Amino acid sequence: MPAPPVICIGSALWDIIASASAPMEQGGDIAGHIRRQLGGVALNVAVALARQGQQAILLSAIGNGADGDALIEALEGEGVDCRFVYRSDDPTDSYLAIENPDGDVFGAIADCASLELAGDHIFTPLLDGRLGAPDTPWPYRVVVDGNLPAALMQSLSARIEFSACQLNIVPASPGKAGRLRAALGGGDVTLYVNLGEAGILCETHPPDSEVAAHALRRLGAARAIVTDGPRMACFSDGKTTVTITPPPTTAHSTTGAGDVFMAAHIAAGGEGITPETRLQAAIDAAARHITRKIT
Repeated sequence: MPAPPVICIGSALWDIIASASAPMEQGGDIAGHIRRQLGGVALNVAVALARQGQQAILLSAIGNGADGDALIEALEGEGVDCRFVYRSDDPTDSYLAIENPDGDVFGAIADCASLELAGDHIFTPLLDGRLGAPDTPWPYRVVVDGNLPAALMQSLSARIEFSACQLNIVPASPGKAGRLRAALGGGDVTLYVNLGEAGILCETHPPDSEVAAHALRRLGAARAIVTDGPRMACFSDGKTTVTITPPPTTAHSTTGAGDVFMAAHIAAGGEGITPETRLQAAIDAAARHITRKIT
């Protein structure tokens, strides 16, 4: 029997990634390689899930223009269900980043204006009967990224759509991590963050991922998964705590690595699968992502 679909809610856009040929400095102007690729946290998670054979449904805002049409076409080619995406008259969102030669992001700007303007339109298929029964909670897994407007993030714990699902939340960036606090007020919430984002949420400076995971559970997360780049990653659900240090790697691009990690952790779930196995699967998927050759 196939696993139920995972709904991925949040940003879907085009990434413009510039890979610098040498370490960047402020005001620098150097040679490099520029590419356009699928991007946005919810989109990246949906694509990664689909590539692992998991049905993924995208709820987002994508423009009606040529950029939006091309994005939808590419997503459908990856096997992502885009039937319920809100198509707006606003431009399709975009993300611009510069990466140093080691794959780390030197700086980035996310333009999610269309997603912000779409507001509640994104959730409509969960209420009008197109996804499940009208005005009935979705009973399966949902992924939500922190690019959603702050008001929508704050409303998650009170909305009927999400009152029966396992909610998997990721901040999308350190600047939006604070939006997640309101979503931790109750319910079955799994939180995926890096150590810096955990510190913002907890308003402390946890020394490592294990300390951070326990602090996030005290804030209200049912489960917390905290990564720290090449250092120890941690999973904690109150009954079990697992820590694994990723293997040494040579990174080519870290953009989207956290999204791939999250998708692999979700896809690896199932009866009889241990927390250690799931965390290792996520770490391995992220390692493959950051070491892949960039074309």
